[in-house]
Amino acid sequence: MAIVATVNLCLVLFNLTYVPWRDFYLRRMPEITQIYDPIKGIEPNRETNNYLQKVKALEEQVSQTGLTSPEVKTQLEEISRLSRDTIDGNPFAAADKSGTLEKIKNRIRDRTNQESAKVAFATFWSQDYLSQKGWLQEINFFNQKIKPLIATNYYRKIGENGEFIDYFWLIDLPFVLLFGIELLARSFYIQRRHPSMSWLNAVLWRWYDLFLLLPFWRWLRIVPVLVRLDQAHLVNLQPLRRQVNQAFVANFAEELTEIVVVRVINQIQGSIQRGDITRWLSQQQNLRPYIDINNVNELEAIAGIFVQTVVYQVLPQIQPEIVALLRHNIATVFHQVPVYRNLQNLPGIGEVQTQLSEQLATQITTNLYNAIVSAVEDPVGAKLSSQLMQHFSEALGAEVQKKHVLSELQSLLSDFLEEVKINYVQRLSEEDIEQIVEQTRQLREKVPVQPSMDKSAALPEIRER
Repeated sequence: MAIVATVNLCLVLFNLTYVPWRDFYLRRMPEITQIYDPIKGIEPNRETNNYLQKVKALEEQVSQTGLTSPEVKTQLEEISRLSRDTIDGNPFAAADKSGTLEKIKNRIRDRTNQESAKVAFATFWSQDYLSQKGWLQEINFFNQKIKPLIATNYYRKIGENGEFIDYFWLIDLPFVLLFGIELLARSFYIQRRHPSMSWLNAVLWRWYDLFLLLPFWRWLRIVPVLVRLDQAHLVNLQPLRRQVNQAFVANFAEELTEIVVVRVINQIQGSIQRGDITRWLSQQQNLRPYIDINNVNELEAIAGIFVQTVVYQVLPQIQPEIVALLRHNIATVFHQVPVYRNLQNLPGIGEVQTQLSEQLATQITTNLYNAIVSAVEDPVGAKLSSQLMQHFSEALGAEVQKKHVLSELQSLLSDFLEEVKINYVQRLSEEDIEQIVEQTRQLREKVPVQPSMDKSAALPEIRER
């Protein structure tokens, strides 16, 4: 079916280009014009065809009686009259080939050195001119340079609907019937596989095949043909599909991103103006209550993870550096004491100072670390810290609720968000969206997807440590 659709598309393209390319077919492959002209309602133009027949009769008469005979003179006068009528009537206009007539007139003018086309034709079809220039030479010029241009003219029939007659639908009808039967069969099969799907949705499942049934805009059939060729693995359209998707995304990514950013900032500004931040700080009931999905205070859990990681993992690793820093500071303090500078002259005092500095630094670091661990593990200390944070939040909320603080805070936050919206959206417009899309595509192709870690599984492990 992909090959059949391709053949039909080739016929459609040939039909669409036949009239514009008819001159080429007439010169190179005249057999095609003899077959396809009736399909397009094309027939020889009576005036130009009669003109060529008169010239052919002239050639026969010259071969029989010679150029100077009275019969030849009469025929030359008749052809000269037809030339004037052709210039005045312009039979090429109906076929939209007025340019061809202009080309004929220019060649005759150049041949006879005349400025007027009518005078040039009258001169060319005269016994004196043909005798002087040579009959064979001039008639060969006409047959090689003028006759092919006149032969390209045609007359195309017009139907009762006012449009040109075109019988291509008779050639296209068997293909359309075949594609229609195939679409019905595929839709029936799709509906059998998905019983809940309606008949219309089953037909729209292969929406691109509907282009094969249209009696107009037949050039749209290139869409289902390309899809079918790709599905049949006759051509590889993956690079083209990637470029089309990238171009489509690039056209909409900029506007879509700007809309999302502006809408988020507008929502934040509206929340500030409605006083939602104040109600949150004062722990009052919101118009829209906060929804907790896991009965866990995420901020408290994050703070706990951070504190335990620092205390049990980070501080033991940097303890040698802390000891070295304290030892250096203690030694600096010793050197600033005048009595110690005098005692340094005594033997053995320097080593005692070094040992003393190291012992003090180690002792201070150990005691400080033990104090921090005890504070973290002490339930009383944790309770006092919680009370401190709660009282801090209540005091902050009470102060923020004061009229002058609240109005100034809301005004500053709203202005700040407005500046962010203007500057950030402008920066989005200046970024190269196509480059961002290309980078995203490369990441999808090269970076493997990593499994996500459940935060509830990581929290007990750190607490256990």
